[in-house]
Amino acid sequence: MTRKIPIGILGATGVVGQRFIQMLERHPWFEVAWLAASDRSEGKVYGEAARWRLKTPIPSAVAGMTVSPAAPEGAPKIIFAALDASIAAELEPRFADAGCAVVSNSSALRMQEDVPLVIPEVNGGHIKLIDIQAWRKKSGGYVVTNPNCSAIGLVLALAPLHQQFGLETVMAVTMQAVSGAGYPGVASLDILGNVIPYIRNEEEKMEEETKKLLGQLNGSRVIPGDFAMSAQCNRVAVEDGHTESVSIRLRKKAKPQEIIAAWNNYRAEPQELKLPSAPERPVIYLEAADRPQPRFDVDIGAGMTSAVGRLRPCGVLDWKFTVLSHNTIRGAAGAAVLNAELLKAKGYLG
Repeated sequence: MTRKIPIGILGATGVVGQRFIQMLERHPWFEVAWLAASDRSEGKVYGEAARWRLKTPIPSAVAGMTVSPAAPEGAPKIIFAALDASIAAELEPRFADAGCAVVSNSSALRMQEDVPLVIPEVNGGHIKLIDIQAWRKKSGGYVVTNPNCSAIGLVLALAPLHQQFGLETVMAVTMQAVSGAGYPGVASLDILGNVIPYIRNEEEKMEEETKKLLGQLNGSRVIPGDFAMSAQCNRVAVEDGHTESVSIRLRKKAKPQEIIAAWNNYRAEPQELKLPSAPERPVIYLEAADRPQPRFDVDIGAGMTSAVGRLRPCGVLDWKFTVLSHNTIRGAAGAAVLNAELLKAKGYLG
């Protein structure tokens, strides 16, 4: 592309907003042209408004931008949203109603029947739900969402198995990084040397979203996946990377080498289209007995690959294994950027 597409970021000062800025700094298709955040940041220079938490510096072009009001007037037509659910429920429809393409990381509209919840390697075809949205018919605007950070790594690991063997039962126990709670997140005296066995609404999100993601598009709605799903979610003292212990029962019996091959050989439309943020391998199996580990494996595929390991028989179901994914890249900003790339490739961004 000779000219990049201007985009805006809602919730630009938060951790996920910062990830958007970091990932878009050298993006070949998109460039950050507009930033919005809460009232306390409005009118300030971004470099002063944001408490930058990432290891790379604020891009100089963004650091000097003025933070705009969180309103569609004057905003670009493509918006990446990194908002708390309560705020997103109000703002995202306003931007869509004004004709904006809202690519959201929020949970507010994920389970709305006409809003696509998308992982491009898994259910990219679900973006067709855009066409039935009232916003689309009125103004051309629409909303597309990516999943919860704990669901996305899990579903990337489940999708190859579901396609080849069918899922009957899924049980997942998560060990979720503190960066998933945003900044300042969890108080140090609560999390250091501790495990917190509760993350508000997390288990419900995982269970509902996994079924929607692995469901079938039937005209104007998604029929949820026909399998049993149970999740237990815990916060642990890890900076980045959600680790999950998973047990499954398959509808069709499979040998371990067949399961591992299904993961390692898994490719989908983003890889065929060579979308800029798509990892060469969306899922990879690590052979070492003690992997994956967040310290060593969270950045595989530039943080966009789901790492799987420890496949072994399960004494209750069929198989059990461990999944690791980067929660603020693949589980948040990177997921939304990849969704926007798919939308562009499919002609939804003009």
